[in-house]
Amino acid sequence: MAASNRHSVDPATHMFLVPRKELTQPDQIPLWEKSQAYADVLGFIFAMNEAVRDKKLRDEYTISGPVEKISTLFDTFDTWIAEIAPIDQPQRFGNKAFKQFYDKLVADSSGLLENILGEKYFNSIPEISIYLNESFGNSTRIDYGTGHELAFIAFLCCLYKIGFLKEPDAVATVFHVFMRYMSICRKLQATYMMEPAGSHGVWSLDDFHFIQFIWGSSQLMGHKRITPARAVQEDYYRSFDKDYMYLAAIKHICSVKTGPFAEHSNQLWNISGVPLWSKVNSGLIKMYKAELLAKFPVIQHFLFGSLLTLEPEQEEQQGA
Repeated sequence: MAASNRHSVDPATHMFLVPRKELTQPDQIPLWEKSQAYADVLGFIFAMNEAVRDKKLRDEYTISGPVEKISTLFDTFDTWIAEIAPIDQPQRFGNKAFKQFYDKLVADSSGLLENILGEKYFNSIPEISIYLNESFGNSTRIDYGTGHELAFIAFLCCLYKIGFLKEPDAVATVFHVFMRYMSICRKLQATYMMEPAGSHGVWSLDDFHFIQFIWGSSQLMGHKRITPARAVQEDYYRSFDKDYMYLAAIKHICSVKTGPFAEHSNQLWNISGVPLWSKVNSGLIKMYKAELLAKFPVIQHFLFGSLLTLEPEQEEQQGA
């Protein structure tokens, strides 16, 4: 779990920076893969992956004051979506009302974070608010993809690095915060008919999200009854979606897509043939690194500041 608090900083004395793009060429991917930011993001994903292993969404876990405060963000976003109705427009996809939501997010995010974080963390807000702003989609293309999901992972990672979230918050970070984030993203996607950003269609796991499958497969590692093959069967995902992220994801996909599962979700269908959840989990992590973190069209948009830097990973932290 130490990976979730890698290189924590003192928010009172640390020099924060407004994050910016630094990767401009595909041949810079190796620079990114050796960076402290890459190590921190992966370390965070690994730490959360370990924290939720063999745990159900409805198991008891601690919801700290800071976690509860973060969840109020999503209450606010829920209200905004209810207030900002889709515009009557000719095209089916990409409703322009999303731009109103996005503009409101950019305008209000610093103030919202001031209320949540308190004075101790005020100095961090110009940096971490940018990651929050990037977490819900692109207002020009009116699309959402795994790069936006990665921005939210970066936002959460930064909350650990400044010490607002702490190691005991790990399970709640996934089950309480990330699940609320997913819910808001799906509501945005449905309300404003957002398009998948750079989707690979049936060759992708999901049109919009990826992390839910990594952490969701970790939840199932010790399960005797729900095998990868059974996870894509309707009676199983309808019975267990309230307890397991992976099955909730399958259920959601089947609610928005029609036709045989093997056709509209070929990659997930192939994964259902893997015998063990531990193999599914390790395979998904490899896939995330190869198909997302190593792809320039996604990573060119990643933003680097003082908390997530393109500086080389510090040697003593390797393997942490």
